[in-house]
Amino acid sequence: MKKFLSFLAIIFSIMAFSQQQGKLRKVATVGFLNVENLWDTIRSADYIDGTKDIKNPAFHRSIPMDSIKFLEAEKYEGVWSDGALIGKKAVKYQSGSEEFTPNSAKNYNTKIYKAKLANEAKVISELGAQYTKTAPAVVGLIEVENRQVIEDLVKEPALKKYDYGIIHYNSYDYRGIDVALIYQKRRFTPTNSLKKELKVYGDDGRREYTRDILVVTGFLDNEKVAFFMNHWPSRRGGEAISLPKRNAAAVLLKQQMDSVRAADPSTKLFAMGDFNDDPVSASLKNHLKAQASPKDLSENTPYLNLMYPLYKKGVASLAYQDAPNLFDQIIVSKNLINDQVTKEYSVFKAEIFAPAYLVNKEGNYKGYPFRSWNGDQFTGGYSDHFPAFVVLQKEP
Repeated sequence: MKKFLSFLAIIFSIMAFSQQQGKLRKVATVGFLNVENLWDTIRSADYIDGTKDIKNPAFHRSIPMDSIKFLEAEKYEGVWSDGALIGKKAVKYQSGSEEFTPNSAKNYNTKIYKAKLANEAKVISELGAQYTKTAPAVVGLIEVENRQVIEDLVKEPALKKYDYGIIHYNSYDYRGIDVALIYQKRRFTPTNSLKKELKVYGDDGRREYTRDILVVTGFLDNEKVAFFMNHWPSRRGGEAISLPKRNAAAVLLKQQMDSVRAADPSTKLFAMGDFNDDPVSASLKNHLKAQASPKDLSENTPYLNLMYPLYKKGVASLAYQDAPNLFDQIIVSKNLINDQVTKEYSVFKAEIFAPAYLVNKEGNYKGYPFRSWNGDQFTGGYSDHFPAFVVLQKEP
């Protein structure tokens, strides 16, 4: 009899657990992090082998400087773009490559590089984990030098078990930094990716080389999604003077988002990154037309800035020239906004991630992000930006 009662107790426990599981929600985190100059220690340049294939006009990769002498390359003084380099072979030197080497003032050696990788991996692994109990499904990266540093990053112990895939393209950015995307292969399946060159110009009419917008489409837990990674032109020279460049970035981003949405309106869109503007700036409000509230969404204004409510509460992701700003933002399409939990993903929560270890605790920069560098001195910190994430939910 006791054995029978014990057996019944086990059965009832299993049934109760199953019922409880039925009430649980399936969740996923999508986020991004400015990794503040994630460079390797090797002096390098960009090598462009411009094939004649229109669909893939320029094979573009980072190479060690001491490899250049073995490559066939011409002296190139024209416009740097995939289209202009069709059929050409050229080397583009990175202005930032000299700065992050053992022989520079930073004394940027393997020990610092490994500490930097471990720090960034720790932050990434914890994005949204208080809600999902796991690492993010998809993560955008800002300020990476090349694909190799990303490969080193995803092999870090904090990330290795999640088996992250990588999507990265070299840009023509004047410093040599790019944006990228990593994703858990078991959760996200990419179907297409491309880079869109952002062409902006200075007062002298000459092109200024900046980061591309990375566009990635695919399936997140079997739902059709698209990600747009951004690192818009900085406010160098002043906010007003530099604003037209970010307006141009907003126009390009909107074109790409509208194009994906027109091809399949069911696709769920995520635009994220360092916009170097706040949610109320003209670039985001007037050109991207990112709305502040779900009630403002419509067929003509289908994009919602999830960071607007945080901005109104005074939340910041960095301090620029001693003023708090919320440059790090996530903007989503209206089909991700739902009051009910359904069988498809919708937004549960968006946050700026700022645990105690990411915050400076003393000195002139108390309360600021605990950045990696103070001039040429490595601080042991993480980034000059707090990361951002959004948690998605649906019925299991």
